[in-house]
Amino acid sequence: MTLLLCVFAFLFGSIPWGYLIGKMKGVDLKTRGSGNIGTTNVMRVIGKKEALYTLLLDISKGFIPVFILKLFPQYSNNFTLLGIVGFLAIVGHCFTPFLKFKGGKGVATSLGVLLAYAPLAGLITIVLWILIVKITKISSVGALISFALVPLNVYFLGYSQEILIFTAMFTIIIYSRHISNIKRLFSGTEPRIGK
Repeated sequence: MTLLLCVFAFLFGSIPWGYLIGKMKGVDLKTRGSGNIGTTNVMRVIGKKEALYTLLLDISKGFIPVFILKLFPQYSNNFTLLGIVGFLAIVGHCFTPFLKFKGGKGVATSLGVLLAYAPLAGLITIVLWILIVKITKISSVGALISFALVPLNVYFLGYSQEILIFTAMFTIIIYSRHISNIKRLFSGTEPRIGK
């Protein structure tokens, strides 16, 4: 049962919604804009409505596997297993086998995992992400700052040590997927939303 849940989490997280939405519009996101299949590139290349669909679907990829697992009484307080399932959903998104293991940057899927795994910390992260993006107009800045604060939020909100460890791992994934963005931020070439 545990193995099946882990496989499901990875494969469900691997569904490249942004890429599929692009294909339905006759656009190959891998060759347009930044080449990423996430919400920001969907908005740049296709439009706001499609970007919203991508965002919600990518959030669901992280939320649903963890939420389903929590419905089982024997697993609801197994924060290690819940964390592993969430981690696999994020990894599936970032390295989807459906696109030769080249996926998104994991932000929306990680937010979905957080909402199911540590709900209050997830809500705080979403609010911070939205506020920072609105102020800076740079998507990567919102992701980097809001996720840098996730472990601190989890710690001060009194979540368990297991949740603290796994949320720190989520943050590490986000940063590892944003290395090119960080380089552009330092060089002043990171594009703003709408440009």
